[in-house]
Order: sequence, then structure tokens, then C-alpha cells
Amino acid sequence: MALDKVVDDILESAKKDADQLIQSAEMEKASILQSANDKIASERKLEAKQLDETLRRLRQQETSSAELEAKRAVLNARKDVLDLVFMGTLKELSSMADSEKARLYAKLLANGTKIIPQPKVFCPKGEAKLLSGIPGVGSIQETEMGAGIILESSDGMFRLDYRFRTMLDDIWEKELKNVSNTLFV
Repeated sequence: MALDKVVDDILESAKKDADQLIQSAEMEKASILQSANDKIASERKLEAKQLDETLRRLRQQETSSAELEAKRAVLNARKDVLDLVFMGTLKELSSMADSEKARLYAKLLANGTKIIPQPKVFCPKGEAKLLSGIPGVGSIQETEMGAGIILESSDGMFRLDYRFRTMLDDIWEKELKNVSNTLFV
């Protein structure tokens, strides 16, 4: 019996040691799991923060891109309107009545002959009759060109371009801001 008691004591001691080892292993397992869960939670939080930041940046980029595209569309529409106004003005100038053109050509020649005396005058085909009888003109030559006149010195060294398109381009360039403000305010 004494041997049975020793065996029982050894078994009981071994069982206690095994229970302690199991309990210690369970605690270590719980600690490792808690640490892993904390690390996973921390990484998820960081990833969520990075995702939120990336989404915010993408939204900002999309908003900026959309605003830029909208501005570009408005500017293109304004440019189209300005082009239409320019072309309409040029068409109106080109199709004015012969009497108005003759009066305008006479004024242009009066100014031009102060700079180029007795100039050779180029005008659109069919418009030489509008210039006939105006004093100070050297010669008149009809040519394929837009409405208006070109004055050239007798030696061909100097030219004054009084074509309507050229004059409108100059005025347009100087007054574009005022025209734009008038149209788009």
C-alpha cells in the first residue's frame, strides 16, 4: 500500500504540474492572441486611416479636375461667342452699302495720303468705282482681297494696310477685355 500511495502522490504531483503547465500555456496563448488581435486592430485602424486619406485626396483631385474642366468649358464657350461676334462684325463691315464704303475709303485715303503721298491703292475686285474721283491717289488696282484698301508707296517700300479685317484685328486686340466684360458681365 505504501507503494500505491507513492504512485498516487507522484501521479497527483505530475497532474498538478501538468495542470500548471496547461494553465501557463493557456495564459501564454491568450496573451499571444491578445497581442495579435491588438496588432491586427492597430493595422486595420492604420489602413482605414490611409484609405480615408486616399479617398479624401482622390475626391479633392476629382473636384479640382471637375472645376478645371468647368472653367475650361466656360472659357471655350466665351471664346466661341467672341469669335462669333468678331466674325459677325467683320461680315457687317464687309457687306456695308457702297455709299458707306466709299465714304469710309475716302477717310482712310485722306489719312493714308498724309503718310504715303500719291499711293498705289489696292482694293477688292469691283470696288475701284468707290475710289474714283478721290484726290491724291496715284493708281487703283483691283485684286482678290477682303474688304478695305491697301496703300503702297510708288517704290513699293511702304504699305498701309487698311483692310477691314486688319483694322478689326488691331481694335479687337486692344479692346478684347472691354468687349469680353461687356458680353459676359
